[in-house]
Amino acid sequence: MRAGFSLKLNPLMALFIALFVLISGLVLATSIRGTYFLAGCLVLLCVFGCWRSALRVIPVMGIVGAIFILIAYYSSGQDTDAALRMGNRFLAIAVGIIPTFGIDSAAFIRSLNQIKCPRAITLGMLIAMSFVPLLKKEVSTVRAAMKTRGAGGLARPKVFYRAFLIPFVMRLGSISDTLALSVETRAYTLSGYPYSVYKKQYLLISDLFAGVLVIVGLVLAVVL
Repeated sequence: MRAGFSLKLNPLMALFIALFVLISGLVLATSIRGTYFLAGCLVLLCVFGCWRSALRVIPVMGIVGAIFILIAYYSSGQDTDAALRMGNRFLAIAVGIIPTFGIDSAAFIRSLNQIKCPRAITLGMLIAMSFVPLLKKEVSTVRAAMKTRGAGGLARPKVFYRAFLIPFVMRLGSISDTLALSVETRAYTLSGYPYSVYKKQYLLISDLFAGVLVIVGLVLAVVL
C-alpha cells in the first residue's frame, strides 16, 4: 500500500462500499436509523468524488422511488412504516449504485489482476463493463446513418427491421470478431502464466478512511 490521500476512491474500495451500503441499507430498511445511515453514506460519497454520479442517479431513483412510496403508503392503508420501508429500499439501491458509476473499467481490471483474480473472471468483467458504452455508441451510429438516408422513424416495423435492426446486428458481429482478434494478438491467455500489471492501483489512506467511516456509520445506526 502506498501512503497518500485522494478524493477518488480505489475501484475495489468503491465496490466494497457499494455492496456494504446496499446490504446494510436493505437490512436497516425498517428503521429511521437506516435513513440516517444512507443519508450519511450519500454525503460521504459526494465528498469522495462521487457527486457527479449522485446527480445522475438520485433524481431518477427519487422520482421512481416516490411513485412506489405513494403506492406502498396508500395500498397499506396510509401506513407510514410501509412508506418508510419502501423509501429506504430505494435509497439503499440508489446510494449503492453511486460508487459503481465512477469506476474506471481499466483501473478496476488492474486492481483485480493485482490481487491475482482468475483471468477468466477479469476478461469477462472487462468485456461486460466495456460493452454497454460500446452498445450506446453503435446505436447512435446506426441512428445517424438512418437519418442520413432518410429512412424515417423506428415506429414502423419495416423501418425498424431493415434500417435499424439488421445493420445493428451486423455491427455487433463485426465488433465480436474484432474483439476476438484483439485478445489473440495481445497473447491474452487464461492459463496460469505469470503476468505483471503495468499501472498499479494503490490503496490509499483516504480509501481506508472512507471504508472505516461507512462501517462506523453502520455501527452507530445499530447501537444508537
